[in-house]
Amino acid sequence: MTRPGLPKLIATDLDGTLVRSDDTVSAYTHGVLDRVRAAGIPVVGATGRGPRLKELTRNDIRAADYLVMAGGGCVVDQSDPAGPVVLRDERLSAEVLASLLTDLEAVVGPLTVMVEGSDEHDAPLWGDYHPAWPYQDRFEARSRAECLSHDVIKAFVRTADHHVDELLETARRIVGPQVASLTQAGLGFVEICPPGVDKASGLSVVAERLGVDPADVLVFGDMPNDLPMFAWAGWSRVAVSNAHPLVRSAADEVTLRNDDDGVAVYLDRLLSR
Repeated sequence: MTRPGLPKLIATDLDGTLVRSDDTVSAYTHGVLDRVRAAGIPVVGATGRGPRLKELTRNDIRAADYLVMAGGGCVVDQSDPAGPVVLRDERLSAEVLASLLTDLEAVVGPLTVMVEGSDEHDAPLWGDYHPAWPYQDRFEARSRAECLSHDVIKAFVRTADHHVDELLETARRIVGPQVASLTQAGLGFVEICPPGVDKASGLSVVAERLGVDPADVLVFGDMPNDLPMFAWAGWSRVAVSNAHPLVRSAADEVTLRNDDDGVAVYLDRLLSR
């Protein structure tokens, strides 16, 4: 339930929520977020994008004081005049990943596997080529052994025979939360993150740094990887109308589609009332 007054912190997902289908963010949205920040409310970009995409992310949410990236595994404070400060940097053990992939394949069959192994600017994902992956310009085919040669930021898996939601449900029965965090972000792949990593745990780092209670946080999202922050935040949980059914059902409110600047329209009305 939305609380009276204004929230003390606002966090929004990017792709599918703030960012439109043509991969742009409107001038209107940037302007509204600038007004939010001018009102003294810190803005957080909470995204599944890894730290290799920091520059793209900063461009998409220029008003953000903090970035929660890699689904919560990387948290960056951008408010320090001396330069960005990394507050959290979690990795998934290659040994653990290899073991859980073996366990998964024993049940669901062969997996297409990609890993995000580097935080260097615009570094590619490594792994098995799949035509459904939407970002082929940032992909490099590598063997499973090469992908598992060192710890990773996250991994992505899919099968030929399972819908992503079905694969996620099955994988969660096989892989416990103490081993890895599993989710999906609308790309057709189950995402495998370090244990304890999700957007809620990433936002907790920001909230603790700012002294903000989760009850005073407003969040926006569209996909199952946003559900942990929906469960964590208390001021209001807002889904865009194009959101996954699970996210819509978990939301307090539904705003317009991402392509109709739903986040900005909601915030504009909030600031104007």
